[in-house]
Amino acid sequence: MWKFIVRRLIITLPQLLLMSLLVFFMASLMPGDAFTSQVDPSLSQEAIEEQRERLGLNDPWYQQYGRWISNVAEGDFGTSTAHYRPVTDLIWERMINTIWLSLLSVIFIYAIGIPLGIISGRWNDRLVDQIITGYTYLGFATPIFIFALVVLFFFGFTLGWFPTGGSVASGLEPGSFEYIISKLHHLLLPALSIALIGVVGTVQYLRSEIIDTKQKDFIVTARAKGAPESRVYNRHIFRNSVLPIAAFFGYEITMLITGSVFVEQIFSYPGMGNLFIESILIRDFPVVTAVVLLFGLAAILGALLSDIILSIVDPRIRIK
Repeated sequence: MWKFIVRRLIITLPQLLLMSLLVFFMASLMPGDAFTSQVDPSLSQEAIEEQRERLGLNDPWYQQYGRWISNVAEGDFGTSTAHYRPVTDLIWERMINTIWLSLLSVIFIYAIGIPLGIISGRWNDRLVDQIITGYTYLGFATPIFIFALVVLFFFGFTLGWFPTGGSVASGLEPGSFEYIISKLHHLLLPALSIALIGVVGTVQYLRSEIIDTKQKDFIVTARAKGAPESRVYNRHIFRNSVLPIAAFFGYEITMLITGSVFVEQIFSYPGMGNLFIESILIRDFPVVTAVVLLFGLAAILGALLSDIILSIVDPRIRIK
């Protein structure tokens, strides 16, 4: 087991290096650079070139990349050109909100997806299965921002059950009971928007696993021995079908990343996704590159986590 994890970690290192190169080159292809937004229009062209030379912006790409990746390895992402604050501090403030949003979204995904998958798989090809399957097809075909807009309009503006923006009501003392309740109230609608789309993969996969497991020989044998149908489903079919779902937990992270970028912007939720869009619009390059790098890192580590969980669930895939 440990040998598999070590080898998988070794494979991850080149992926991280390649991702950092891609992030650096994509940032360099954006119009302007980190100095563009700070230029005083009254400065002469000679003074601008002198400043660019002092900042190393005229150096070859490999020297700039070397300095950048060295600073990143030390946890230094530079200074925001729009907020005039360390990028690390700015990201950390937003990351906490995104972590809470992602955590609640995952809870919703499994709380909704597992029961629906069990119902759809147990009574497949019946009316209830057709309704659930129809919803999953709709979820696969509908972009997450469309879903978020519909949820926001219906539950936020029409019914007024949830706030339509922000992460907490103003004027509350941090850490108080009212503050925590307000924080949760602001989280519910964005998390539900992500979960309603994220749940479709879990439902379809669990449904397929249950239908496939129902046809296994050991299930036929259990029924032939006179085992009650509830025991057959709870102790044999369900237990053997739900374990592989855990292996896809890491891949949920990638879905949460892409979903949070749109949902946070729609709900004006101050998280990493909202910060990413805002930084692109105001050309805050240090923040953009840092957020993209962290998103990519989370996706790679999510895939690594899924491989590790899958190796625990199914030892046959372990690397010898």
